[in-house]
Amino acid sequence: MTTSSYPFELAPLPYDYAALEPHIDERTMRIHHDKHHRSYVDKLNGALKDHPRLHGMTLVELLRNLERVPEAIRTAVRDNGGGHLNHQLFWELIGPPGPPAPTGRLKEAIESRFGSLEAFRAKFTDVATKHFASGWTVLVADAKAQTLEIVSLPNHQCVLAAGQTVLLVCDVWEHAYYLKHQNRRPEYLDSWWQVASWPEAARRFERPDREAEQHWEDEGGAVGSLKPRRARS
Repeated sequence: MTTSSYPFELAPLPYDYAALEPHIDERTMRIHHDKHHRSYVDKLNGALKDHPRLHGMTLVELLRNLERVPEAIRTAVRDNGGGHLNHQLFWELIGPPGPPAPTGRLKEAIESRFGSLEAFRAKFTDVATKHFASGWTVLVADAKAQTLEIVSLPNHQCVLAAGQTVLLVCDVWEHAYYLKHQNRRPEYLDSWWQVASWPEAARRFERPDREAEQHWEDEGGAVGSLKPRRARS
Protein backbone atom coordinates (compact mmCIF):
# COMPACT_ATOMS: atom_id res chain seq x y z
CA MET A 1 0.00 0.00 0.00
CA THR A 2 1.33 3.46 -0.86
CA THR A 3 1.21 6.47 1.42
CA SER A 4 -2.18 8.17 1.35
CA SER A 5 -0.78 11.70 1.74
CA TYR A 6 2.37 13.68 0.90
CA PRO A 7 4.88 12.53 -0.12
CA PHE A 8 2.95 10.33 -2.51
CA GLU A 9 4.59 7.16 -3.79
CA LEU A 10 4.46 5.04 -6.91
CA ALA A 11 3.31 1.54 -6.02
CA PRO A 12 4.82 -1.38 -7.93
CA LEU A 13 2.63 -3.10 -10.48
CA PRO A 14 0.53 -5.92 -8.97
CA TYR A 15 1.91 -8.29 -11.64
CA ASP A 16 5.04 -8.68 -13.76
CA TYR A 17 5.69 -6.19 -16.57
CA ALA A 18 5.39 -9.01 -19.11
CA ALA A 19 2.24 -10.52 -17.59
CA LEU A 20 -0.08 -8.89 -20.14
CA GLU A 21 1.80 -10.16 -23.19
CA PRO A 22 0.99 -10.51 -26.04
CA HIS A 23 -1.87 -8.03 -25.61
CA ILE A 24 0.06 -5.21 -23.94
CA ASP A 25 3.79 -5.52 -24.42
CA GLU A 26 6.41 -5.45 -21.66
CA ARG A 27 8.22 -2.40 -23.02
CA THR A 28 5.04 -0.33 -23.05
CA MET A 29 4.23 -1.41 -19.49
CA ARG A 30 7.68 -0.45 -18.24
CA ILE A 31 7.62 2.98 -19.85
CA HIS A 32 3.99 3.62 -18.99
CA HIS A 33 4.40 2.73 -15.29
CA ASP A 34 8.01 3.63 -14.54
CA LYS A 35 8.23 6.80 -16.63
CA HIS A 36 4.79 8.29 -17.26
CA HIS A 37 3.06 7.37 -14.00
CA ARG A 38 6.18 8.18 -11.98
CA SER A 39 6.36 11.63 -13.57
CA TYR A 40 2.85 12.42 -12.29
CA VAL A 41 3.80 11.37 -8.77
CA ASP A 42 7.07 13.33 -8.84
CA LYS A 43 5.42 16.48 -10.23
CA LEU A 44 2.58 16.24 -7.69
CA ASN A 45 5.08 16.01 -4.83
CA GLY A 46 7.10 18.86 -6.33
CA ALA A 47 4.04 21.10 -6.46
CA LEU A 48 3.13 20.32 -2.83
CA LYS A 49 6.66 20.48 -1.41
CA ASP A 50 6.54 24.09 -0.16
CA HIS A 51 2.93 23.95 1.07
CA PRO A 52 3.01 22.07 4.40
CA ARG A 53 -0.61 22.83 5.22
CA LEU A 54 -1.58 20.50 2.35
CA HIS A 55 0.72 17.66 3.39
CA GLY A 56 -1.87 15.93 5.57
CA MET A 57 -4.51 15.79 2.84
CA THR A 58 -5.11 12.58 0.92
CA LEU A 59 -5.08 12.55 -2.86
CA VAL A 60 -8.87 12.38 -3.01
CA GLU A 61 -9.20 15.26 -0.53
CA LEU A 62 -6.89 17.39 -2.65
CA LEU A 63 -8.83 16.66 -5.83
CA ARG A 64 -12.20 17.17 -4.17
CA ASN A 65 -11.12 20.46 -2.60
CA LEU A 66 -9.06 22.20 -5.25
CA GLU A 67 -10.33 25.56 -4.05
CA ARG A 68 -8.17 25.04 -0.95
CA VAL A 69 -5.07 24.58 -3.09
CA PRO A 70 -3.14 27.81 -3.86
CA GLU A 71 -3.85 29.04 -7.36
CA ALA A 72 -0.15 28.92 -8.26
CA ILE A 73 -0.07 25.12 -7.96
CA ARG A 74 -3.75 24.27 -8.52
CA THR A 75 -3.36 23.17 -12.14
CA ALA A 76 -0.31 21.04 -11.32
CA VAL A 77 -2.14 19.35 -8.43
CA ARG A 78 -5.26 18.78 -10.52
CA ASP A 79 -3.45 17.38 -13.55
CA ASN A 80 -0.73 15.34 -11.83
CA GLY A 81 -2.96 14.24 -8.96
CA GLY A 82 -5.60 13.13 -11.44
CA GLY A 83 -2.97 11.31 -13.49
CA HIS A 84 -1.73 9.52 -10.38
CA LEU A 85 -5.23 8.49 -9.26
CA ASN A 86 -6.39 7.33 -12.69
CA HIS A 87 -3.26 5.26 -13.24
CA GLN A 88 -3.63 3.60 -9.83
CA LEU A 89 -7.08 2.48 -10.95
CA PHE A 90 -5.88 1.47 -14.38
CA TRP A 91 -3.24 -0.95 -13.04
CA GLU A 92 -5.76 -2.53 -10.66
CA LEU A 93 -8.42 -3.00 -13.32
CA ILE A 94 -6.26 -4.79 -15.87
CA GLY A 95 -4.28 -7.96 -15.35
CA PRO A 96 -3.20 -11.27 -16.86
CA PRO A 97 -5.97 -12.59 -19.13
CA GLY A 98 -8.82 -14.11 -17.17
CA PRO A 99 -12.57 -14.56 -17.68
CA PRO A 100 -13.56 -12.87 -20.96
CA ALA A 101 -16.88 -11.57 -19.61
CA PRO A 102 -18.58 -10.76 -16.30
CA THR A 103 -20.87 -13.15 -14.46
CA GLY A 104 -23.41 -12.86 -11.67
CA ARG A 105 -24.90 -9.55 -10.59
CA LEU A 106 -22.58 -7.42 -12.70
CA LYS A 107 -23.53 -9.37 -15.85
CA GLU A 108 -27.20 -8.88 -15.00
CA ALA A 109 -26.73 -5.15 -14.39
CA ILE A 110 -24.89 -4.66 -17.68
CA GLU A 111 -27.55 -6.56 -19.61
CA SER A 112 -30.31 -4.57 -17.90
CA ARG A 113 -28.65 -1.22 -18.70
CA PHE A 114 -27.23 -1.85 -22.17
CA GLY A 115 -29.32 -4.75 -23.50
CA SER A 116 -26.54 -7.32 -23.77
CA LEU A 117 -22.85 -7.79 -23.04
CA GLU A 118 -22.13 -7.43 -26.74
CA ALA A 119 -24.02 -4.13 -26.91
CA PHE A 120 -22.17 -2.84 -23.85
CA ARG A 121 -18.78 -3.74 -25.29
CA ALA A 122 -19.66 -2.12 -28.61
CA LYS A 123 -20.82 1.07 -26.87
CA PHE A 124 -17.77 1.29 -24.60
CA THR A 125 -15.44 0.68 -27.55
CA ASP A 126 -17.21 3.30 -29.63
CA VAL A 127 -16.91 5.91 -26.86
CA ALA A 128 -13.22 5.11 -26.32
CA THR A 129 -12.48 5.15 -30.06
CA LYS A 130 -14.17 8.52 -30.58
CA HIS A 131 -12.73 10.17 -27.48
CA PHE A 132 -10.98 13.29 -28.75
CA ALA A 133 -7.27 13.52 -27.94
CA SER A 134 -6.15 12.24 -24.53
CA GLY A 135 -8.22 10.93 -21.65
CA TRP A 136 -10.02 7.96 -20.16
CA THR A 137 -13.15 5.90 -20.82
CA VAL A 138 -14.75 4.54 -17.67
CA LEU A 139 -17.61 2.28 -16.61
CA VAL A 140 -19.08 3.71 -13.41
CA ALA A 141 -21.62 2.23 -10.99
CA ASP A 142 -23.78 4.95 -9.46
CA ALA A 143 -25.30 3.71 -6.20
CA LYS A 144 -27.75 6.63 -5.86
CA ALA A 145 -29.09 6.37 -9.39
CA GLN A 146 -28.93 2.56 -9.27
CA THR A 147 -27.43 2.46 -12.73
CA LEU A 148 -24.27 1.97 -14.76
CA GLU A 149 -22.85 4.69 -16.97
CA ILE A 150 -20.06 4.93 -19.52
CA VAL A 151 -18.29 8.24 -19.06
CA SER A 152 -15.64 9.99 -21.13
CA LEU A 153 -13.01 11.88 -19.10
CA PRO A 154 -10.75 14.42 -20.83
CA ASN A 155 -7.08 14.63 -19.88
CA HIS A 156 -6.72 13.57 -16.23
CA GLN A 157 -10.19 14.26 -14.90
CA CYS A 158 -11.31 11.58 -12.47
CA VAL A 159 -14.44 10.04 -10.99
CA LEU A 160 -14.64 11.25 -7.30
CA ALA A 161 -18.29 11.66 -6.28
CA ALA A 162 -19.55 9.77 -3.24
CA GLY A 163 -21.64 6.76 -4.24
CA GLN A 164 -19.86 6.26 -7.55
CA THR A 165 -17.45 3.37 -8.13
CA VAL A 166 -15.17 2.84 -11.12
CA LEU A 167 -15.58 -0.71 -12.49
CA LEU A 168 -13.52 -0.53 -15.69
CA VAL A 169 -11.12 2.14 -16.91
CA CYS A 170 -9.35 2.37 -20.27
CA ASP A 171 -6.43 4.75 -20.74
CA VAL A 172 -6.70 6.32 -24.20
CA TRP A 173 -3.66 8.56 -23.88
CA GLU A 174 -1.34 7.61 -26.73
CA HIS A 175 1.48 6.71 -24.34
CA ALA A 176 -0.65 3.69 -23.32
CA TYR A 177 -0.38 2.10 -26.75
CA TYR A 178 1.76 4.03 -29.24
CA LEU A 179 4.87 1.82 -29.13
CA LYS A 180 2.93 -1.20 -30.36
CA HIS A 181 -0.12 0.21 -32.11
CA GLN A 182 1.01 3.70 -33.21
CA ASN A 183 -2.18 5.66 -34.01
CA ARG A 184 -4.39 2.58 -34.31
CA ARG A 185 -6.50 3.08 -31.22
CA PRO A 186 -9.20 0.50 -32.18
CA GLU A 187 -6.46 -2.15 -32.41
CA TYR A 188 -5.26 -1.19 -28.90
CA LEU A 189 -8.82 -1.40 -27.57
CA ASP A 190 -9.12 -4.95 -28.86
CA SER A 191 -6.00 -5.77 -26.84
CA TRP A 192 -7.25 -3.91 -23.76
CA TRP A 193 -10.43 -6.00 -23.66
CA GLN A 194 -8.25 -9.12 -23.37
CA VAL A 195 -6.72 -7.88 -20.10
CA ALA A 196 -9.68 -6.03 -18.55
CA SER A 197 -10.20 -7.56 -15.10
CA TRP A 198 -13.81 -8.67 -14.80
CA PRO A 199 -13.22 -10.34 -11.39
CA GLU A 200 -11.97 -7.02 -9.97
CA ALA A 201 -14.85 -5.15 -11.61
CA ALA A 202 -17.32 -7.59 -10.04
CA ARG A 203 -15.67 -7.23 -6.63
CA ARG A 204 -16.05 -3.46 -6.80
CA PHE A 205 -19.65 -3.73 -7.98
CA GLU A 206 -20.75 -6.19 -5.30
CA ARG A 207 -19.10 -4.77 -2.19
CA PRO A 208 -21.28 -2.64 0.13
CA ASP A 209 -21.22 1.13 -0.41
CA ARG A 210 -19.69 1.71 3.02
CA GLU A 211 -16.80 -0.57 2.15
CA ALA A 212 -16.33 1.26 -1.14
CA GLU A 213 -16.02 4.51 0.77
CA GLN A 214 -13.39 3.00 3.06
CA HIS A 215 -11.33 1.97 0.03
CA TRP A 216 -11.58 5.38 -1.63
CA GLU A 217 -8.24 6.73 -0.51
CA ASP A 218 -6.27 3.68 -1.60
CA GLU A 219 -8.02 2.80 -4.84
CA GLY A 220 -9.82 5.87 -6.15
CA GLY A 221 -13.38 6.34 -7.08
CA ALA A 222 -15.30 9.56 -9.48
CA VAL A 223 -14.68 13.46 -9.36
CA GLY A 224 -17.32 15.75 -7.91
CA SER A 225 -15.52 18.99 -8.76
CA LEU A 226 -14.60 17.70 -12.22
CA LYS A 227 -17.80 16.27 -13.63
CA PRO A 228 -17.34 13.63 -16.35
CA ARG A 229 -19.19 13.80 -19.63
CA ARG A 230 -21.73 11.02 -19.98
CA ALA A 231 -21.44 9.15 -23.22
CA ARG A 232 -24.47 9.70 -25.39
CA SER A 233 -26.76 6.73 -25.90
